Parts: sequence; structure tokens; C-alpha cells
Amino acid sequence: MSHHRIAPNVDDSSDQLAAALAALRTELELPGEYPVEAVAEARQAVENLELPAQDLRDIPFVTIDPATSTDLDQALFIERAGQGYKVFYAIADVPSFVTPGGALDTETRQRGQTFYAPDGRIPLHPEIISENAGSLLADQDCSAFVWDFELDARAEVQAVTVARAAVRSRAKLSYKGAQQQIDDHTAPPVLQLLKEVGLKRVELERLRGGASLNLPEQEIVQATDGGGYRIAAAPSLPVEDWNAQISLMTGMAAAQMMLDGKVGVLRTMPAPDDRSLLHFKRQTSALGKPWDGQVSYGEYLRTLDASDPKQLAILHSAGTLFRGAGYTPFDGEVPPEVIQAAIGAPYAHTTAPLRRLIDRFVLVICESLSNNREIPQWAREALPSLPEIMASSDQVAGRLERAALDTVEAALLANHIGQEFDAVVISGSKPSNGAGARASNGNGNGNGNGNGNGNGNGPYGVIQIADPAVTARCDGEMESGTNVRVRLLKADIASREIRFELLP
Repeated sequence: MSHHRIAPNVDDSSDQLAAALAALRTELELPGEYPVEAVAEARQAVENLELPAQDLRDIPFVTIDPATSTDLDQALFIERAGQGYKVFYAIADVPSFVTPGGALDTETRQRGQTFYAPDGRIPLHPEIISENAGSLLADQDCSAFVWDFELDARAEVQAVTVARAAVRSRAKLSYKGAQQQIDDHTAPPVLQLLKEVGLKRVELERLRGGASLNLPEQEIVQATDGGGYRIAAAPSLPVEDWNAQISLMTGMAAAQMMLDGKVGVLRTMPAPDDRSLLHFKRQTSALGKPWDGQVSYGEYLRTLDASDPKQLAILHSAGTLFRGAGYTPFDGEVPPEVIQAAIGAPYAHTTAPLRRLIDRFVLVICESLSNNREIPQWAREALPSLPEIMASSDQVAGRLERAALDTVEAALLANHIGQEFDAVVISGSKPSNGAGARASNGNGNGNGNGNGNGNGNGPYGVIQIADPAVTARCDGEMESGTNVRVRLLKADIASREIRFELLP
């Protein structure tokens, strides 16, 4: 049989896909338009904003983000300091725009975070803040929480403070453009040092047992002519990892600052249990790149090549090791469990206040602790309620991501019913319970492939096809790690259901 290449774009001229994606807003009860009172409050806050007395606008900060981003939370500057480094990391001063107990504060607590839907994002804050006055846009005077790090020659933190200051970013860099400059040896010193410090922070992560999945980014994007959607999937660039290391370093510093002060809220995650580790070991053996347990699973994951279908399947399976993350508030007594296992250290969310509610409170608490000032009562009082708010919004965001990807994947395959594909078996056969078990790829982006309609009630497994990169249910008896040939039975856009059958 000939191989079929699926066109990456989905023509939604019939409006079926667009209607299905739009329906997700109602189905998931996503927030609608921003309340008038909250928008008015935001506008007033922007008009009345006064820059902090400390002026750091002479520091040539730059931002590094996806090319289309306008909600810029972080700006960076790095310079050498003796044998080590000086790192300035500016975070958007969202608290300066939000009156505690006001209409804007109330609405952000209901939302919890920015939701990214294929047909447009649903922001945590009104655009006048998130994409204008509060965003660290180039050539704009802004208020920011500036983290001041002193690093040694190994990029270990020796000292850190955080304070509000006036800043002015010099350039809005994209990941792709920054990587190109680094590769071409035309990068300015700040990017050269980001690579240098980033690589050293990656090594420190390895030494402390941290782990990163580094899955290819899957993003639903609209075609440039507006005629459809496609799934853009590409491995992350090295500069993204180096940039992320600065954010991780800041989150670890925030966590330690709050632990020392015995007040705050941590992002925690337990280490994977023995059963999960054993299952993962079996998966790696079945997929042809066994993990013997002699090195940490984090170190093992760094050896995987996401461009190889079987190793990509291993990365998806590793998602089972990254479970149980939550938020742990404390005030007056340090909690017994403080580690975020994937990072290998205490950690707190603090670098994305434009897009995530909890960061606003962490920033205010850390700035108060760093400057020996009383923590605002509104921040302390919010601590017990924040975990539930964030857990609820995280659940909605996860459901939105899964449902959107499932919908577009179904649309990508809808015109290919009956065609055959090469696939890798991620998990082998199991008896069907007839209830429409969900096929999962391990990181929560699985496809719902079995709706309990009486079809396909025999054994089934989970397979991954390469083009497009879809993980789905497949009827038939199969063994994990094997290469198989499958036929597409169903790809329904409205129900988001995809199902294959195993060929002899």
C-alpha cells in the first residue's frame, strides 16, 4: 500500500471545525467578555500608575518570547562579574494595577490564568494591562519586580534580592531569531551569556536530579490566509531551555526566600512512586531504548531524541512520572513536603504574573521579605484560597488543551477514513470495558477514542502515527513497542473521536 501524507492544514470552509472549536468555550464554561467594572478599574490603574523610585532604566534588558507574544512577563540582562555572573531578571509588576478586593481582583481570582483557545486567548487581565501598560514591551517605561542575582563561576546562586524598579526593555527578541544569532555567532553579549549560564544551570539541574520532558511543542495555529487551522509541532530550541533555566532559578530563589520567612506558597510535586517507575521501565524496554535505573530518570530523559517515533513515545509515556503537582501554602510553619520533584528543589511560581494569578501574590511576598517589610495583609489572607483557585483553572486549561488538539486532529484525519498508516504501539492490548476508555499519551494530550457506542468492544491499545503526530486508540491485540500497520476507522470532528484498527 502507498503511504499517505496528511496535509498539515485543515480547510474549515464548511465551518465545521470552526464551530466545534468555538463550542469549546460553552462546553468548558470558559470566561466571556471582561466585566465593564473591572476594565474601568484597570484603565484607571493604568492612568494613575507611578513608576517606582528606584530607576534601572539604564540596564539594557531584552525580552525573549514566541514571535507573536505581546503579554511579556519577563525581561533579562546578564553580565560578567569577576569569575561569575550578574543576572537581572525583571518581572511585570501586575500588583501595581490590581486593587485588593476590587472588581479586577475579583475577576482575576475567578479566572485563575490566561486560557489559550485556538480561536483566541482568554486573558487573565484586560488587554490594557496584559498587552500594553503591564507588558514589558520594548521602548516602554514599566514598573517591574527586578530580581538581582549574583552567580559564581558554576552559575550557582550566591546572593539574591528582589525590589520594585522602573525598567525599559531595549528589544523584543523571538526564540527563533535569538537562536539564529547564537548559531551564527552574531549574538549580542546578553545572548552569548544566556547560553553560557543556561548550559551551566542545565548541568546543575542534572546534578540535583531534576528532570524535563522537552516534548515537541504542539500549537494550534490559524493559516496565514485565515482559511483553516493546523498543528505546528517542533522540538524546542536550545535557547528556550536556557531561558527557562533563568525562570526556574528565580522560582527556586522565591521558594527559598519564602521558606526562610516561613510564609508563602510553593509549587510542589511528589517523586514518582515505585509502581510508576516500574511501568515506565517496562515501556522503555518495549520501545527499544531501555532505562536500567542506573542513572536518574531525568538524566535518561535528556538522552532521548524526540524526532525518533519510538523515543517520542517514551517521552509521552514519561508524563506518568510527572503527576501530583499542587500548591502548598504556609504561614508561620514550614510544611513537611517542600520539594518539586521534577525540578529537584523547592520551587514557586513567580515569573508569569500576567498569565497566572498565583505569581502576583508570590512576588509581593518575596519583595516584602527581601526588603524586611511587613507582608501586605491581603496577600497573607489569600494564601489558603490560592491552591483551590489554581487547581480549578489548571483543570480547565488542561481540558481545553486536550479538547482543542483532539478536535483539530480529528479534522486533520476526517478525509482519510479507510486509509492505512504506519504506527508505533505505545501501550499494548487491554480488554475493552465498552465504556469508551480514553487513549492517553501520558501528558494529558490523548485522544478520546471510544465512545461506548457498541463498536470496537474487543481488545485495544494506544498507537502513535507519525504524520500527523497523533496518538489514538487502535482496536486489536498488539504488543507495546512494536511497529504496526493500522487503518483509520473513524475521525469525527464533533465528538473528537479517532479510532484505528490493527491490520494483519
